[in-house]
Amino acid sequence: MVDPSVAIFGPLDTLVAPYLEYAILALAVLNFVSRRIAHAQHVTQAADGPEALSRHWFHSFTTWGLVITTLYYLTLHHHAGMVLSVLVLGVFFADFFEFEARKVEARDGRSLERPKGALVAATFMLLYVAYLSLFFIVKPLWTQVV
Repeated sequence: MVDPSVAIFGPLDTLVAPYLEYAILALAVLNFVSRRIAHAQHVTQAADGPEALSRHWFHSFTTWGLVITTLYYLTLHHHAGMVLSVLVLGVFFADFFEFEARKVEARDGRSLERPKGALVAATFMLLYVAYLSLFFIVKPLWTQVV
C-alpha cells in the first residue's frame, strides 16, 4: 500500500497502486503475444518488399503501455521501479533496433530472423515483473530460508 504522505498523484495512487504490478504483468505477457503477431506480420510484409514493413499497432501499444505504467510504478516503489524501468526501456530500445534490423534484412532479400535480442530483454523483464507480482506464492517458503 502506498503511504499517503508521499503519494505523488494523490487518490489515484491509493486506487491503482495495489493492482499496478498485476497490470504490468498482464502487459508483459501481452507484449510477448503482440511480439509474435508482429513478427508474423513482418514476414508477410517482407514478401511485398522492404518498404512495406511497418510497426504493428498492438505491439506498439503494449510496449508504450509498459513504458508508461513502469514509469508510474517508479513513483510508487522507487527501488523496484528503477530496476523495472531500466528493463522495460531496454526492451523498448531493443524493439526499436530489432525493427530496423528486420528492414535491413528485407532490403537485402534475406529471410527475417526472430528478434532475438528483444526476446532476451523481454524475458528478463517478464521474469522480474513476475517476481514482483507473484512473490506472495513463494513468500512462505522464502521466509523460512531467508
